[in-house]
Amino acid sequence: MKTKEKPSQLFRKSGQPLMPQRLRNQDAETDAYSLYPFYPVGAGQIHSGYASLAQWMLREQKIVIDGYSGVLWEEVHACLAEAFRDCGAVVRWIFTKDYLKPPARIGEMVQPFLGADNAIWGRRCSHTLADFFDTDGLRKAQADAAADCTIVIGAGAALCEWDAPVVYLDVPKNEIQYRMRAGSITNLGAETPELSARMYKRFYFVDWVVHNAHKKSILDKMTVIADVQWRHSLNWAFSGTVREALHQMAQTVFRVRPWFEPGVWGGQWMKKHLHGLNQEEVNYAWSFELIVPENGIVLESDGYLLELAFDFLMLWNAPGVIGKHAAFFGDEFPIRFDFLDTWDGGNLSIQCHPGLSYIRKHFGEHITQDETYYILDCREDARVYLGFQEDVEPDVFRDVLEKSHQNNVVVPVEQFVQTHKAHKHDLFLIPNGTVHSSGANNLVLEISATPYIFTFKMYDWLQVDLNGEPRAINIEHAFNNLRFEYRGDYVARELISTPRRIAGGAGWETYHLPTHPHHFYDVHRVEFDDQVSLTTGESCNVLMLVEGRSVSVRVGTVEQVYHYAETFVIPEAAKQYTLINKGESRAKVVRVFIKDAIDHLKEA
Repeated sequence: MKTKEKPSQLFRKSGQPLMPQRLRNQDAETDAYSLYPFYPVGAGQIHSGYASLAQWMLREQKIVIDGYSGVLWEEVHACLAEAFRDCGAVVRWIFTKDYLKPPARIGEMVQPFLGADNAIWGRRCSHTLADFFDTDGLRKAQADAAADCTIVIGAGAALCEWDAPVVYLDVPKNEIQYRMRAGSITNLGAETPELSARMYKRFYFVDWVVHNAHKKSILDKMTVIADVQWRHSLNWAFSGTVREALHQMAQTVFRVRPWFEPGVWGGQWMKKHLHGLNQEEVNYAWSFELIVPENGIVLESDGYLLELAFDFLMLWNAPGVIGKHAAFFGDEFPIRFDFLDTWDGGNLSIQCHPGLSYIRKHFGEHITQDETYYILDCREDARVYLGFQEDVEPDVFRDVLEKSHQNNVVVPVEQFVQTHKAHKHDLFLIPNGTVHSSGANNLVLEISATPYIFTFKMYDWLQVDLNGEPRAINIEHAFNNLRFEYRGDYVARELISTPRRIAGGAGWETYHLPTHPHHFYDVHRVEFDDQVSLTTGESCNVLMLVEGRSVSVRVGTVEQVYHYAETFVIPEAAKQYTLINKGESRAKVVRVFIKDAIDHLKEA
């Protein structure tokens, strides 16, 4: 048994536990919200431990071990080296870190994509992973004929272009961030860790961009895909197994693995209602229900779990997942679901999001952060801040905000911004440029386009973050995007959705909750007593049970149960599916899909 690590040895910093490497029966048989949803791939398909991987690798004379950012490469090497020693094998190692360009040169390369030192955002990097390495030197590296096996190991290992099996190591995005906060990893080519915010910015705009492109370029060369989120072990599977599982997933129903973060305004609803969350955490502000750049898909065999990034599914079968819209969105999944929990918490900042042309020009994104707030639950006093008062004067509003930021004084928000009473199942529309905030005592299901970090805060109620530091205010960006025409009567008329019954039958009804013309997705709520059958309508469908105990989802011969507040996805290739109510009262399911016409995205 391993001894408990000393604080100085910790490799991750989070109040959230690691996903178990193998599920116990009680973990797999929950009858409520599950933290570890998985897709079964059959017995004997996922292997566990470095010893088993080493035994397989020794069948080859040459091996390439590549992987994503956040891999603890020294520990992977140490674990494999021990496994090889145990079986008496002689292995020669070639490390890609020895072929990285000097840190100063890499710093010069990436700086144009990071903006000023105090900038929160950068711009998507246009470099490739190869630009970080002396690729000529790496390609000249030779196998050692005297060794049982020669291994090229490290980020970018496949750049050696050997005719050899590729083992690809993946790390979930939440674990990358927990390792970042612990200082156990660095950015690509950096000598030492930096402050978390700076590291995350570089991960988002540089490291993840080049790693994603590299992963796509070597996808068909991968022989093994391994999950190395655990420190001294791993789970792995052959890429053929993974590819077949993802092919099946793209035709049926599935759920990604959610993860959770505390925040200054965070609340207590998720802690109370979502089974298995750490009750010692101060609060939960966000859930990553379906923020696919940061969520993983979990495969299961014999209880062993293997998590891989959602983009593997999109890279192998985007048309099957999102249908005809893959022609525009490519391999980026466009719809986002997450929770904002202010129950017994505080107000979100007064904020807005960038316009489409602005986010493309300044940050290199493809689509922008057009959002909605669906009120899953709320207290009697809950409010939503949305749209401007009729008599708002932009110059006066800006002057008040800037003086508040400079002098730490309270802003009389309601003199400028409208407040609206929140009710369960309300849908508030937040197209780009709309001033908005969730007030305290809401549990918001945020339905949005996928971009998720471009929030321009104008006023944060004089709050500091959980470390006691002021949160960044972005008045300049905000005023470059605010839509002051969203004021007065326009707000109630155009930014608060009015449900309209559009279909129904014996024991079921469908309501349309219209979104704004800027939104490329639409929202329906399906309410039913027993069961209802639906079609995908040439789009992926993203759903959540927003009232009721559980539903069973039948796609062809596959049937899967989902519980209250769980998000699940029906790929376009499924074509049709049936929802079966497993509760005692009427079930209500939110259904989100891409609109048939998205020309405004193409023309911007």
